[in-house]
Amino acid sequence: MRCIEVHRLSCEVLVAGGGPAGVACALAAARCGARTILCQNRPVLGGNASSEIRMHMVGADASGQRGVPLETEAREGGIVEELRLDNAVRNPQRSASMMDLILYEKCRQEPRLTLMLNTEVVAARVEGRRIAHITADRQSTEDRFEIAARVFVDCTGDGRLGAEAGAGFREGREGRDAFGESMAPEQGDRCRLGSTLLFQARKHDRPMPFVAPSFARHVKEAELRLRPHATAHDDYGREYGYWWVEWGGLLDTVKDNEAIRDELLAIQMGVWDHIKNGSGHGAECWALEWIGFLPGKRESRRFEGLYTLTQQDIMESHAFPDAIAYGGWPIDLHPPAGVDAPDEQPCDQRLMPHLYDIPLRCCISRDLDNLLFAGRNFSASHVAFSSARVMATCFAMGQGVGTAAAYTVASDIVPAALPGRPEAIHAIQQQLLRDDCFLIGCSNEHEPEVARQAHVSASSEQANGPASAVCSGKTRAVFGDRGAPPGRTRPGTQRWMSDAEAGLPAWIMLTWEQPVVPAEIRLVFDTGLHRVLTLTQADAYAARMCWGCPQPETVRAYRIEGRVDGQWQTLHEVDGNYQRLRVHTRAEAKGVDALRLTITGTHGIDHARVAEIRVYEHPNRVFEKGV
Repeated sequence: MRCIEVHRLSCEVLVAGGGPAGVACALAAARCGARTILCQNRPVLGGNASSEIRMHMVGADASGQRGVPLETEAREGGIVEELRLDNAVRNPQRSASMMDLILYEKCRQEPRLTLMLNTEVVAARVEGRRIAHITADRQSTEDRFEIAARVFVDCTGDGRLGAEAGAGFREGREGRDAFGESMAPEQGDRCRLGSTLLFQARKHDRPMPFVAPSFARHVKEAELRLRPHATAHDDYGREYGYWWVEWGGLLDTVKDNEAIRDELLAIQMGVWDHIKNGSGHGAECWALEWIGFLPGKRESRRFEGLYTLTQQDIMESHAFPDAIAYGGWPIDLHPPAGVDAPDEQPCDQRLMPHLYDIPLRCCISRDLDNLLFAGRNFSASHVAFSSARVMATCFAMGQGVGTAAAYTVASDIVPAALPGRPEAIHAIQQQLLRDDCFLIGCSNEHEPEVARQAHVSASSEQANGPASAVCSGKTRAVFGDRGAPPGRTRPGTQRWMSDAEAGLPAWIMLTWEQPVVPAEIRLVFDTGLHRVLTLTQADAYAARMCWGCPQPETVRAYRIEGRVDGQWQTLHEVDGNYQRLRVHTRAEAKGVDALRLTITGTHGIDHARVAEIRVYEHPNRVFEKGV
């Protein structure tokens, strides 16, 4: 009798990989109407941000290097902002496992999304230029699944699904002549960015011994002179570990992953032994509390898409008509030898002057018509990848790709056909904006939306926060007027701000000449996008954030009223909000000639801030089948 049972399943969108890109992709596809299955080969979601690895998510805000209040709001919106805000409020203890739970909850509560943990894609059946189905194994239950889908999305990081299907990919570093990149090596090679193991330690009220395991490296202070670590007067990194404990870039980061893990453990234990038992570090009372055993991988396969993003694209912020996400983290190159290159800086980071587009074509396979990809396996040169690989950017990319996947299902086309259909790209971009994602230079032009037809007035307004801003089509300030590429950004705060001296409550009102039916009202509030916000185990990094509570700019309590036959009626009332995007629907909405949003409380500031109000007469009509 065979132990393995075979099950045949079907869906519209199959997403492989439950890291940041995969979670965002699956949630976006399901929320946009596609029946979606998410296969994750680990017991938890989150990838490098999960409790198994515990790296904090960074992204386009470059850990705060871009922003001052109301001038540069580069933090990613959409699903990743929703997640960050949930964590900031529901996870004040900064538990990595709590974020696992929040990600799990978000996937479980989506009715069109089926989550399959501990389930790894191991094969793919290809018919012509299309993947027909994949095979996935779940060893924990001795089950095998053959899953058919319309669209397949590889968010595995290592590119397992696409590689099994025969999609072309790149490995290593391209030579300087391949794309004309000044930061590429003169000759191409198979070197990659290495992997890292983190640890966590805690200070006790008495000396805590540490005996290094027999396999630990012997680490000398001279070998760490370019790598910041703890001293007698500085606890730097003791509670979180060191990202520069990096190794394996000279090897195959897929096939040699077990050997890389073993050597990283030896390095990690050697570094901790040096800090604990070497002289001058003042770590007598510190003890290890958690040790990573799963390498945080930076680089492996990168697929060949319909376009390859390059150094010039991101440095010069080239505008792409099919943009579905954006990046802004520095070009972040590391020596492939990692700690075995003690005379080299652990990283070479160069901040781009502007945010940059990530086009959909970089996420569509060159070889297979129904294969998409998102995350660190997308189509980019090694140099461009070194910026776009970070997790918040992968989250944004995943939401863009998941939205595109849902569109192809509804429209009965393959992903490879999208770049040749401007109307399709426009629809995808408008849906992303509707879901509070940011796309450089794009504004709300969604035809079903009727708030832009209204006259806007308010109880009060500030000179740099007029009431009309809620219908401007923009929801954030990016670079203000400080030399952004022409035509790609707009100055201004891009939100209504009531007069602080007038206090709260404050109201803003939309009035129409003819009644409208407010079946769906979408509100976007200020959540301090100029500030760093992400779950981290690093105490010094967390101290820069507003963590353990809602963001002070955010509206806490509000009331939405509609005017029917000259009488105001309460439609929705909320207290305790901390999210940026709030969506209110009414199944049997009546026609109104005015809507009034009254802000009765915030989480700290003394005035109301609202970035956008949208009104739809038909709720939940995202991508209709057959359109």
